[in-house]
Amino acid sequence: MVQQEKTSLVGSWAFLVGVVLAILASFLPMQQWMAITLVLIGILVGILNITAREAMGFLQASAILVIVTALTNANDVFGVLGPWAPGILDALLLVFVPATIVVALRAVFTLAKN
Repeated sequence: MVQQEKTSLVGSWAFLVGVVLAILASFLPMQQWMAITLVLIGILVGILNITAREAMGFLQASAILVIVTALTNANDVFGVLGPWAPGILDALLLVFVPATIVVALRAVFTLAKN
């Protein structure tokens, strides 16, 4: 039980750090190390933070986020908030897309097992 709590804590912190880094990264020119860090955090979030019970809700929410962000011209919609707002969405995609892929693959393997 203690191991599960530690894993959950690490996953929660990974998610929080990923969101904060994504916001901070939007104010700077995106460097390769930043993108790699955000992707790795997304993978950690997908592995450690999303349980099997939460998978479908997470997949629905993250798929909507990814699709809407990818298909929306963020500069037109969010540009009124400031020049950094579209960058936040782009950086958040670097966290959510890997997490979504990890959770989706886990869900597929779980369905295949059954």
